[in-house]
Amino acid sequence: MLDEQSRVLYVGKARNLRARVSNYARPTGHSGRIATMISHTASMMFLTTKTETEALLLEQNLIKQLKPKYNVLLRDDKSFPNILVSKDHSYPMISKHRGAKKAKGAYYGPFASAGAVNRTLNQLQRAFQLRDCSDSSFDVRTRPCLQHQIKRCSAPCVGKISEEDYAETVRDAERFLAGKSTELQEKLAGQMAKASEEMEFERAAALRDRIKALTQVQTAQGINPRGVSEADVIALHMEGGQACVQVFFIRANQNWGNKDYYPRLAADVDEAEVLEAFMGQFYDSKDPPRQILLSHALANEDLMADALAQKLGKKVELIVPQRGEKAEIMDGAVRNARESLARKMAETQAQSKLLKGVAEAFGLEKVPQRIEVYDNSHIQGAHAVGGMIVAGPEGFVKNAYRKFNIKGEDLSPGDDFGMMKEVMTRRFKRLIKEDPDREKGDWPDLLLIDGGAGQVSAVREIMELYGVSDIAMVGVAKGVDRDAGKEEFYRTGQRPFALRQNDPVLYFIQRMRDEVHRFAIGTHRAKRSKAIGATPLDDVPGVGASRKRALLAHFGSAKAVGRANLVDLKAVDGISAALAQVIYDYFHERG
Repeated sequence: MLDEQSRVLYVGKARNLRARVSNYARPTGHSGRIATMISHTASMMFLTTKTETEALLLEQNLIKQLKPKYNVLLRDDKSFPNILVSKDHSYPMISKHRGAKKAKGAYYGPFASAGAVNRTLNQLQRAFQLRDCSDSSFDVRTRPCLQHQIKRCSAPCVGKISEEDYAETVRDAERFLAGKSTELQEKLAGQMAKASEEMEFERAAALRDRIKALTQVQTAQGINPRGVSEADVIALHMEGGQACVQVFFIRANQNWGNKDYYPRLAADVDEAEVLEAFMGQFYDSKDPPRQILLSHALANEDLMADALAQKLGKKVELIVPQRGEKAEIMDGAVRNARESLARKMAETQAQSKLLKGVAEAFGLEKVPQRIEVYDNSHIQGAHAVGGMIVAGPEGFVKNAYRKFNIKGEDLSPGDDFGMMKEVMTRRFKRLIKEDPDREKGDWPDLLLIDGGAGQVSAVREIMELYGVSDIAMVGVAKGVDRDAGKEEFYRTGQRPFALRQNDPVLYFIQRMRDEVHRFAIGTHRAKRSKAIGATPLDDVPGVGASRKRALLAHFGSAKAVGRANLVDLKAVDGISAALAQVIYDYFHERG
């Protein structure tokens, strides 16, 4: 359904298209949401599919892409981390992995958060002492690192453990991650008893520590259901026009964490509609498990099960548990959803009060719904970056944060005004290009700039150049002695002023300034670290990470690679005659 400007208002599917459209054409009998939607609809667009399942998948894809006003929308759709046990090295490493599963190895997950993965990895390293260093670091070590000293790594890099014994340890770790913890602990207990009988007390103590660490992993994971080996638990609670969906991940009879979602709702939607929309969008980019426990039944359960089965390649079971262990798990998940929504609503109410206070403090015509805060970070002009964070009614909007690599070649080192001008120029150019009518919600209502009169003047110059001077803008300077609580605020054409030291609005502004400072510094450090590890080999066509490692291991340095002749380059493992010629030409043509 489209409005007069051809903006998408609603995306829906229908088994009987004529009946669905005829229903919308009736003058009465609609809910408030549907009546409003129909009144704004100027035209309709129709797409046909071969099957109903295909229609369901297309509907959820279009909702994610177009974000229609009257659909339920999942706003946070990040990928989840996994644990990766690599298989491309004689001594496999264990690490956290997020994103496409391209690396060769065994993946275990998903985990609900990076914190859940890190806690599990921490305990697994204590239990199994698998390496977590990169292959390049492994290849050049001549003595054990700190991880070995604190008993987190068995130091295979320097031969402290044989390849066979290390491989057995890897198999034990994989057994544990696959849910065979009881069997594994029985095996380790037997080995410990045997070692003790043979008076190998040091080995017995190591096995005892391993069993203890495994027990701590299981304790940290909380509820470990006996009768559910692999499932996602999806619980919904709705109240006051808002909703919270809690997703728990159960894999290998272990609880691998949970995450809460707050989908955007249109009015008059019921639980079945919200859950169906959530699941369609949630599993669009994620593989479903073989079993999904739901707090409410879906209207099109057969269609959803078929769509998920097609994605997984095997049957997916949708269950609304009524009794037994599954019902107990669901009760806990629903309770989590209810409590999370209550906290969220309280936080939103407090945030709304703070935003209203910001409007009053700065004399804004309306309460800001999107505040953008900017800061720069550099060391004497080197590795300069700009950072932008966003705050609104629901707190910090982290998926809207942006970094700007400062590119201006004519800037003098440390030219903060010039850097801020470049950042704002690029920001407003993008906004004008992507949303000239200011309809997508990406335009700020207020800009906060870290700095005083000079920064405010520089930003105002850019805003006037691009015709966006109607947006409120305030500079936040440290004030007397650069102490927190003595901040001064600068606005164009007005005298600087301060807020009273115990004003909640002042604390709110300090939190936003600290957040943008943290984000900008983190981005700067990442850029600096990358530059420190960079070599001329990074720019050679056809030379990736593994070939770069092979060349550096063979020649010792990038400079030596550049001086090498063609015959020597061909002698390196993984470097073909054609690639050797490319590398040789790259360095000698530059010379």
